[in-house]
Amino acid sequence: MVLHPKAQVRVAGQDVTFCCKASGIPVPKKYYWYHNGTLLERKAQQPGSRLALRGLAPEQAGTYHCKASSEAGAIRSAPAQLTVLAQGQQSCRSEPEPSLVELPSECPQDATGTRYYNVGRCPPSPCAGGPGDPSGCGEDTGHCCGVRRMELREIPCAGFLLPIKVVAECGCGPCAQPRVMVQGRVTAADTGEPLRFGHIFLGGKKVGFTGYKGSFTIEVPSGTQRLVARFVDRQQRFVDTIKVLPFDRRGGSVYQEVKMLRKKEPVDLDGSRSNSIPLGEASGQEPVGELVLPAGAFLRPSGEVFNGTVRASVTFVDPRDMRTASAASSDLSFTNAEGEIVPLRTYGMFSVDFREGESGAALQTGPVQVRMDTRQVWMPEHLEKMKLWSLNPETGLWEEEGVLRPAGGNRRKREERTFLVGNLEIRERRLFNLDVPEDRRCFVKVRAYSNEKFNPYEQLEGVVISLINLEPQPGYPTNPRAWGRFDSVVTGPNGACLPAFCDSQRPDAYSAYVTATLGGEELEAVASSPKLNPNAIGVSQPYLGKLGYRRSDHDDPDLKKTAFQINVAKPDPNNVDETNGPIYSYRSLEECEEAPVSANHLRFYRVEVDKYEYNVVPFKESDLTSWTGDYLSWWPNPQEFRACFIKVQIEGPQEYMVRSRNVGGSHPRTRGQLYGLRDARSVRDMQLESTSGACVEFKCSGMLFDQSLVDRTLVSIVPQGSCRRTAVNDLLREYLSRHPPLADNNHTGAFTMLAPADPLGHNYGIYTVTDQNPRLAKEIAIGRCFDGTSDGFSREMRANAGTAVTFTCQERPPGRESFFQRLLTAPAEA
Repeated sequence: MVLHPKAQVRVAGQDVTFCCKASGIPVPKKYYWYHNGTLLERKAQQPGSRLALRGLAPEQAGTYHCKASSEAGAIRSAPAQLTVLAQGQQSCRSEPEPSLVELPSECPQDATGTRYYNVGRCPPSPCAGGPGDPSGCGEDTGHCCGVRRMELREIPCAGFLLPIKVVAECGCGPCAQPRVMVQGRVTAADTGEPLRFGHIFLGGKKVGFTGYKGSFTIEVPSGTQRLVARFVDRQQRFVDTIKVLPFDRRGGSVYQEVKMLRKKEPVDLDGSRSNSIPLGEASGQEPVGELVLPAGAFLRPSGEVFNGTVRASVTFVDPRDMRTASAASSDLSFTNAEGEIVPLRTYGMFSVDFREGESGAALQTGPVQVRMDTRQVWMPEHLEKMKLWSLNPETGLWEEEGVLRPAGGNRRKREERTFLVGNLEIRERRLFNLDVPEDRRCFVKVRAYSNEKFNPYEQLEGVVISLINLEPQPGYPTNPRAWGRFDSVVTGPNGACLPAFCDSQRPDAYSAYVTATLGGEELEAVASSPKLNPNAIGVSQPYLGKLGYRRSDHDDPDLKKTAFQINVAKPDPNNVDETNGPIYSYRSLEECEEAPVSANHLRFYRVEVDKYEYNVVPFKESDLTSWTGDYLSWWPNPQEFRACFIKVQIEGPQEYMVRSRNVGGSHPRTRGQLYGLRDARSVRDMQLESTSGACVEFKCSGMLFDQSLVDRTLVSIVPQGSCRRTAVNDLLREYLSRHPPLADNNHTGAFTMLAPADPLGHNYGIYTVTDQNPRLAKEIAIGRCFDGTSDGFSREMRANAGTAVTFTCQERPPGRESFFQRLLTAPAEA
């Protein structure tokens, strides 16, 4: 499906048109339209792939999708929501919704004891189209609800007034069109060696290369529902890897680690004789099956039989080895007869590479046999459904090659093994799979939070949640026999719903291993020992006990805390304790996606050193549509985010909070006005005594949102303790002197500068990264700052490497205020 219908809003009585388009061989000619899952009558449809509805009535609201078909099969589009408003009903309310931001610690608490302030937000929902609006079949952006007017308020805090801009009115305007990106790194699954300058394909089109360190950036084409990327090693050391990459449709970039499987070392075969190659890599276990190649099976592309020496490499992804899950291709899905994309459960996949011994020319095969040992199929019901599949590299979907049937009666009496047998011809370099369709499906609700408080308004968006389906050994739920499937979903404002296999009869028939990453950083799961805490985990008893929740360090505290495992026990609709999540039946996806935060769900949270961020113009970095064009916006350009950090070395007996205060420096519209505050706690350097380092964000200099004039941000760096400045980086001092005006640095308890307009590096103690995702830009910059280099990455602080300014701090005598405290209590005097 290359064009999906788009969500639309109309007023009753107006017209609307939906469009879809499919490609295929042969070209699909038949299209069918469905409303809320029910096929529409032919007279209601237009010839071809358009659906035109005239004079809309309220009962025509709901979801619409199309299905295209040909003799080759069928494919369904993603559903599109049609909202039909009553006459006079507003699609965008002028009154903003509540949205809370945390105020600095020196500001007073409200009646409830918190420092959160309601700044309002406008939900980016679509607005009603007019009679003259485009049909929704092209690239038109439409209109969305957004900020129409903001107002400035001042909050009295300790010794100063804190400016803050709040949303005063919402209204309809052109929808924001942020760029959608996927970034990441491609490395070998066994050694971590990067894929250097590998080819990247989207569909059949080459779109770029990986970098020297295996890095890649892919811009997601508009209208994409399923991003299928193929990574190819030019040196042919690795098996081609096809990944269905998750992305955030609202904009920004998602980070993804891609693992490639190293090709099996080739063996020499005699093409004139029958050969057998085992399929199975798990140590100490029998092969899953074997590939049987009869004499004369190898063919040149011309069809000529090749009987010489064949260099044969067969690489098998063995699901009995848990380490192979990350390197497996695609997302194990196929299209059924109704055109719906549905999941498979794998028993192994293999890649073949046959070449002539002398010339190295690629070879094909005529009919060959795949034999699968029935003892390796642990669910008896799967024996009758086992099929042989091949992976389409352009769609990322598996296509049926044939059925595996029980072998004939030629088994010898002493041979205990029985086989399922299937046939195929290898005409192109594809990945093959031993799979069964699995219809026991559920969804698992997961949310990510910015900290361990699990406040509903501190959920993280843009987090990649990954779930691997496991088949546990009976009686040993934590010791899986094999993995069967994997999925990744990006969290939105209401968390994520991940598909998973489940069972209503046996709660432990399938289990799930779940992880979460944000910009390459692993988030932490809630602890399961020394005892379960339902309030922290997010699931009430007794359902929590049935799920058997265990964090990855449950039995060994030295293991990482970044994953959890549960039994995917299908909820019993007759048991009230199991009707409120976190497991939902497969037909209850909408219920899962719209579940309130008070409903049962599983949790991850971010573990980080103490830090605090305040923007005068509120902006939710996980939702790029919340950006507002304003002279005081921290990020002036919603298409490109530039993160700047300064490295501060602290010589003192403890760790200290370090603040950056950022105000307009040279622009006439913002001079002297606050952009925002940043606090970061210094981190101890394990190699140096009484030394720590802090990577503190500051607002980069550059054009403001109107793109007319540059502002050199006036940045003040102040440690929150009894500290004095003892050193400034020589190169940074020289740069600032050569780019006047110079900021006053009269007080030794702080460092002030007009921020550099150039992207300086570690030699200056300044770290600058530009990206389409603000969070990713910051994560990369912080990693470089910790490492003290311009291209490295570390989470261990090297306090004396790549430093901009050094402070010496000491415990102050009782009763004496620090410079930071004097700034708060008597700012004019300080």
